[in-house]
Amino acid sequence: MKLQSLADLFQHELQDIYDAEYRIARALEKSAKHITDPKLKKAAEAHLEETETQIERLEQIFESTGITRKRKVCKGIQGILEEAEEVLASDSTPEALDAAMIAGMQRVEHYEIAAYGCAISYAKMLGEKDAEKLLKKTRDEEEKTDKKLTKLAEQGINEKALISDDQHMQVAM
Repeated sequence: MKLQSLADLFQHELQDIYDAEYRIARALEKSAKHITDPKLKKAAEAHLEETETQIERLEQIFESTGITRKRKVCKGIQGILEEAEEVLASDSTPEALDAAMIAGMQRVEHYEIAAYGCAISYAKMLGEKDAEKLLKKTRDEEEKTDKKLTKLAEQGINEKALISDDQHMQVAM
C-alpha cells in the first residue's frame, strides 16, 4: 500500500491496530493460564474481554468509514509478544513470571496508547467524528489498564518476586 495521504495513513493505522488487537487477544488467552496471582489473572481475563470489544469497535469503524476491514501485520506488537513468549518459556518462579507478565502487558498497553493516539489525530483531521469517538474510548481503556497494572505491580506482585529472589539466593548459598 502506498501512503500518499492522511486518509491512506489512517487506513494503514486502523489495519495495523486491528491485527495488533487480534494478536493481543490470543496472547492474553495463552498467558492468563500461566499467571498465578489472582488479582493479575482477573485483570488479564477482564482485559481479554475488553480487547474483544475493542476489536468490535474497530469493525464498526471500518464499516462507518468504508475502509476495507483487513489485518495488516503489526510488527511492533508481534515483536513485543515474541519477547513475552520467551519469558513464558523461561525457567521462572511463579512470582517472577507474574512480575514479568505485568512488564510485558504494559509494553503492549504503551504501544496501543501510542497507536490509538495517532489514529485519533488522523480521524479528527479527516472529520471522522464517530471513528474518533470510538478510538478515544479504546485509548482511554488502554490507559486505565496500564494504570491498573502499575497498581498491581506496586501493591505486591513485584515485592513477591523480590522475596522469591531473596529465598532463591539463600537456597543457593
